[in-house]
Amino acid sequence: MIRLCSFIRSIVCLVAVITLCVALAWPGNAAFNDLQPSRRVIGDLDSAPKVKPFPREPSRDALKWADKELGRMSVEQKIGQLISVGINATFLNQDSDAFRVLKRQVEENHIGGLILFRGSVYESVFLVNRMQQLARYPLLISADLEAGAGMRFDDTVNFPWNMAVGATGNPDLARRQGEITGREARALGVQQVYAPVVDVNNNAANPVINVRSYGEDPADVARFSAAFTLGAQSAGVIATAKHFPGHGDTAVDSHRGLPEINVGRDRLNNVELVPFRAAIDAGIGSVMVAHVGLPQIDPTSVKPLPREKRIGPIDTDQAGEIIAESVAIPATVSPVIGKILRDDLKFGGLIVTDALIMSGLTIYFNQDEAAVRALEMGADLLLKPADPDAAFRGVREAVRSGRLTEKRIEESARRLLAAKYDLGLVKQRLTPLDEIDRIVSSREVGTLASEIAERAITLVRNDDNLVPLSSLKADARIFNLAITNGDDRLWIANSFAGTMARSGRRLETMVLDERSSEVDVQKAIEKATGADVVIASLYGRVRTGQVRSVGLPEPGARTLSALISGKRPIIGLSFGNPYLLQSFPELRTYIVAYGDMPSLQQAMARAVLGQIDITGKLPISLPGLYPRGTGIQLKAQAR
Repeated sequence: MIRLCSFIRSIVCLVAVITLCVALAWPGNAAFNDLQPSRRVIGDLDSAPKVKPFPREPSRDALKWADKELGRMSVEQKIGQLISVGINATFLNQDSDAFRVLKRQVEENHIGGLILFRGSVYESVFLVNRMQQLARYPLLISADLEAGAGMRFDDTVNFPWNMAVGATGNPDLARRQGEITGREARALGVQQVYAPVVDVNNNAANPVINVRSYGEDPADVARFSAAFTLGAQSAGVIATAKHFPGHGDTAVDSHRGLPEINVGRDRLNNVELVPFRAAIDAGIGSVMVAHVGLPQIDPTSVKPLPREKRIGPIDTDQAGEIIAESVAIPATVSPVIGKILRDDLKFGGLIVTDALIMSGLTIYFNQDEAAVRALEMGADLLLKPADPDAAFRGVREAVRSGRLTEKRIEESARRLLAAKYDLGLVKQRLTPLDEIDRIVSSREVGTLASEIAERAITLVRNDDNLVPLSSLKADARIFNLAITNGDDRLWIANSFAGTMARSGRRLETMVLDERSSEVDVQKAIEKATGADVVIASLYGRVRTGQVRSVGLPEPGARTLSALISGKRPIIGLSFGNPYLLQSFPELRTYIVAYGDMPSLQQAMARAVLGQIDITGKLPISLPGLYPRGTGIQLKAQAR
């Protein structure tokens, strides 16, 4: 009886697997037949289609196929190819409202792509496969993977931010990161990676780029950007240089308002555009244009739409929007695209807008007008409109009225179709599910993340010789004051504290955030006063769209200032914004990790304990304190 039940269960499982394979491979509509991809979803890794490097120029076959398809596409299908819709992938029943809404965008608006935000691995891939089945033409799937797959996919590895890579001084690490990111992206069904960030972060007050940049030196940023590009595209994805013409010298987050770079063309040529040229020379496939005004290049001014005609803020909240009554028109809808990027830099690849939902655009333009203007100025791909229907209708009406010609639409659609062909999507658009856990988050990925992290740790100041802690007696009391600008007080310090504990140094940790009370502040000061040494773990990180980005919350900042004034022995650790020392210039020990990723927190603990060499150097300057290139070099202590 037991054997019979076991046999029945085996048959049921086999039927379930076969059903899944058939479901994923079934086209679902008659129009699909001409472009039917391989129906293989489950199978051996060795038999999977081999991914080819993405070429510098569209292949002859790709252009031939694109022209053939354009000849039989309707205007609406051509327009749809230029729109990419944003999704957070979750499980969706096919009868759910959310599934039907997305399905309608694919089938009726003929959208050309999806951009993935936060989601689990298998649900993301499964949902994308479903949409690929429904699409008449292959969808171009993209994601912001600046820090690797972990930036968007749950339970995968986060690489350290670009500034940590820059602190190592080794562009080959950027190349290796690009190659792994591309490989993982393809395994996850993503073909276009919105990375690298090539902005030159020469503004210490920048609230949105910061550690996402490789640094402040244009030549260094160019070297690292080109290396990442070569690595990523060798793995078969389209890399994307962002945010053109540069978002590094801004003090406004374009998710909240419209920043300006008030400089002339000579300055752009010598600073902001240097990494873009390097990426283009490296053969990068796409460039993302930012919602950034250039008053000395295009002084056209724009004014806010009346409140009743604006969509509500999406990437921030009402209080977070920064509304300027008169500001230079954003590059996204300015002739800057055609004049500088196409004509001067000779870029012939895909031009993608930054997300159309961002307040830097929506404060001043409705979605239909923004979409039309972006295409008028030379953009190819309209990314993440807040209202895809409005963007689609706006472009269609512009074609019907003659404001946009069908030829102009075809020009961008041709680039996108050719790219899809060269990515291999015409022959294989579905992502094999059984390959994911062989490729994504492999041992190699974790090893590279740790290597970057350990080589990035930068000792900026060690006036009291507190680092390393090897001279501290074994039973010394260490108080870890963690200050975070996130809603993560329950776990943010666990990786650092856990690594310290496993090495025999137990910490008493207390976390302060913006919700902390005066009682919490006094309790933290009391605990610090009774400790032999205080570690101040500063989690002031980039938080796009938020007022509290890159800074520390008031309760934590006040506590740290009080401890510094009380002359407590403090080791300041920056797990994010490297410029925090400017706010606490009397902090006598300061180490920078450039991020809060587990690899960086673990490396920081090992550096503090003297278990690894400290070799990182600042890729940015700390104005008024330390120049770029600062970094005290320490050898690991004998263990």
